[in-house]
Amino acid sequence: MYDALTSRYAFSCPARGETSVTLSAFRSLEPLAGTSHPVVYRVVFACACGDEHPGLVTHDELDWAPLGFGGERFFNLMTSRLEDSAVELSDLAARRIQAGEWPWTFFCLPEERPRPVYPSSFFLIAAADRTVGVAVRCPVCSRTSVNLVTHSHVDLPFHNDAEVGVVRHLFWEEPIVEDFRSFLGSSEFDSRRLHL
Repeated sequence: MYDALTSRYAFSCPARGETSVTLSAFRSLEPLAGTSHPVVYRVVFACACGDEHPGLVTHDELDWAPLGFGGERFFNLMTSRLEDSAVELSDLAARRIQAGEWPWTFFCLPEERPRPVYPSSFFLIAAADRTVGVAVRCPVCSRTSVNLVTHSHVDLPFHNDAEVGVVRHLFWEEPIVEDFRSFLGSSEFDSRRLHL
């Protein structure tokens, strides 16, 4: 489902048959009730056909596969053989984490500090031309913050933007989806997005 070499997820599309999308093309991520080992997420993604479609992704595919733990195989032109990239990619990811780098980070507004996260902490994503609004549930304080980042910040592990826009608005926990969507459509969000 996830291709670590292209940083894309493969899904089914009713119009095109199969499509592949980046993480920034996801619009919502929601853990399915009753799934625990592994947790399965229901996602809605923006497809190249122009529509949004639902899909399912496991916790391992969402959080671990982008770090190279998915066992991706590739054709090595030097040896003319199919080879496994998992050992090399996962070792590189482990070394970077040991060195203090984290694959994904976001700024927690209530705590006023950056926090390391995995994509399973994202639950709403809204993409524009150059920026992506990401609603993230902090794994430490469990509050929601919205960051404005580049597509690469979301799509590529270990790519952290030098500057992250923080929406200085507290979203209440229960109606977060409707609250966030109405805020995205407001002129206040547009003016903040333009300052990035």
